Amino acid sequence: MGNLKPGANYIYEQADGVTYAREFGSTDRTPIGWEYDPVNGHKYDSRTPDGRPLHDYLAEAKLWGDIRREAKTNVTLQRALDRAIMIYKLSKDKV
Repeated sequence: MGNLKPGANYIYEQADGVTYAREFGSTDRTPIGWEYDPVNGHKYDSRTPDGRPLHDYLAEAKLWGDIRREAKTNVTLQRALDRAIMIYKLSKDKV
């Protein structure tokens, strides 16, 4: 089930070929699937944990790596990352 909570009520939305699940009453969406696009070759990719195309997954990983490296010399960016990490950890404690 990934990040979805068993027994929770979800609203399913689709935008730009991505299907999202959003818990009723929340604004946070979790991607749960992708449309097959024969022109661009986008389909479910079993090599990634969430099924996104490997190229997209690697591009996002590279972006986060770039952000972490830049934060070493950018105080404002480091503070923003620290806040994001804190929010992430606090949200995980709710489960």
